[in-house]
Amino acid sequence: MSGLTHFDASGEAHMVDVGGKNETRRIAVARGSIVMRDDTLALIREGRAKKGDVLGVARIAAIQGAKRTADLIPLCHPLALTRVAVEFSVDDSLPGVQCEVRVETVGRTGVEMEALTAVQVGLLTIYDMCKAVDRGMTITNVRVMEKHGGKSGDWVADSQPSA
Repeated sequence: MSGLTHFDASGEAHMVDVGGKNETRRIAVARGSIVMRDDTLALIREGRAKKGDVLGVARIAAIQGAKRTADLIPLCHPLALTRVAVEFSVDDSLPGVQCEVRVETVGRTGVEMEALTAVQVGLLTIYDMCKAVDRGMTITNVRVMEKHGGKSGDWVADSQPSA
């Protein structure tokens, strides 16, 4: 279990001790998509969804998701986030909506989980607001695109999404 930091020498799960790490600026960017029917995408684009401004509500939900990550993922540290930026883009080629979230903090541990949670919560909110007209929507390709800061330094994903 030496490569997995959330397990101790006995193989039991534990929260990683980050007390000895230096505080640095930490940044993570995550991205994902929700694929839907063309007519569902038109409702979102034209602001005709019965529940209101789908992308506006999803943006707030994504921010809230980032802030509440430690409540959802058992071994995540609660973090004081300094920035959560959420961008949605309508993509006719899917058809659907792409979500990208950038999360930042100054701390002792990274914010990849916060970025991933934010993307998922934002996309789940789109699903919730549009499920009355399209229950077949699919959330896909959620992944970390880049991270910066900390002992391990910078990392940028390959351009192709993983399966």
